Amino acid sequence: MTGMPSAASVITERVRERVRSERLDLAADPTAAERLVRDELQSYAERSLAGSLPPLVDEQATLGRVLADLTGYGPLQPYFDDPEVEEIWINAPDAVFVARAGVTERVDAPLTDDQVRTLVERMLQSTGRRVDLASPFVDASLPDGSRLHVAIPDVTRQHWAVNVRKFSQRIRSLARLVELGSLTPLAAEFLRMTVLAGGNILVSGATHSGKTTLLGAMLASARPSDRIVTVEETFELDLAAADVVAMQCRTPNLEGAGEISLRRLIKEALRMRPDRLVVGEVREAESLDLLIALNSGLPGMCSIHANSARDALVKLSTLPLLAGRNIDSGFVVPTVASAIDLVVHCELVKGGQRRVAEIVAPTGRVVDGVIEADTLFGMLSGTLTSTGVLPARLDRFDGAGLDPAMLLRAPAPDPAPEARAADAPSRAGTAHPAPHPSPHRAPHLAPEPGPRA
Repeated sequence: MTGMPSAASVITERVRERVRSERLDLAADPTAAERLVRDELQSYAERSLAGSLPPLVDEQATLGRVLADLTGYGPLQPYFDDPEVEEIWINAPDAVFVARAGVTERVDAPLTDDQVRTLVERMLQSTGRRVDLASPFVDASLPDGSRLHVAIPDVTRQHWAVNVRKFSQRIRSLARLVELGSLTPLAAEFLRMTVLAGGNILVSGATHSGKTTLLGAMLASARPSDRIVTVEETFELDLAAADVVAMQCRTPNLEGAGEISLRRLIKEALRMRPDRLVVGEVREAESLDLLIALNSGLPGMCSIHANSARDALVKLSTLPLLAGRNIDSGFVVPTVASAIDLVVHCELVKGGQRRVAEIVAPTGRVVDGVIEADTLFGMLSGTLTSTGVLPARLDRFDGAGLDPAMLLRAPAPDPAPEARAADAPSRAGTAHPAPHPSPHRAPHLAPEPGPRA
């Protein structure tokens, strides 16, 4: 029996022959695939009795495998179906990994190079995107909302590198993040207030730290009447809002034309009467267009890769410089200081848990070229704790009839003497002592450094 094809492979090939000869569209008729497979299963069982084919050991398992090969993602389909799997990636045909709850594990899903290519082609079939020597990278959204990224040789050394970020378990509310331990109830309520007040929020963190999830959860707190326009490189946000328009970038065609950049999408979004603009992630010059939009009175949110909340402000002050020589920090830094109301930093801690590690509010001032910011929430003994400080700019809250002082002035636990002695100044970029308390600012505890991803 060595070298003989398996029952599943024989049946799969026969079904494919019938699909080609009968010119069937399995995508248009989902029941056709199962009907054909069952027909070929019966035919195979009859022929195997004659001894010319390997026996059919498990008919139901074979049915599932063949359907996965024809209409699903082959050996990877069980991991797509597993709600606990949040990410799948292929480094080589014999090196397949998944992540469950932030923890990586290698799985037994042997493939061939041809199977990997076939899987990628199937994934890209409905997206209108391509990957080839001229375009060795591709980002795309799969029909179930998962995000696909592929890189091929000679950019990679030998094999196709495939990564699928699943979004099957959507976290759609701040309350759910509280249940999961990613947020405290106090911090969640403050974020809800900030969203209702129309604050501009920057979400920072490393890869896989939960930035997109937090964006979606905060947007769920927006008013039902808000018109939300989202722009992303590839669709990731999945909002349950009644009035939402989602747009994604488009890669150039074979002639190099037809590309739609993130910068173009931001400009187009401003013509769509948004009550709130959301940019999935800023990486380059599109940050300038976002800042201009936010500085014009339009509430917005975006995410950015950064090591801390204050690093996020520095990075957002640097990226717009990529837009051209006529853009300098003398314009960008004050614009960031005035446009961003809140920075929420996420982190992935040991064990795979995602949590909010700090919440920082720029004061609107720039000191020696550095944006001044107050820590509103920081890690204290492993818990996100209010420092007792109010945002310096309360006009948005006042205009919405909200009072964050009722939340943030709640007494915070007293840190240990050693932690108190090691506390750093609360303001970024200033070496002088914190000012005396004012009606809008209370003395606060500096955050205790938490683990970093």
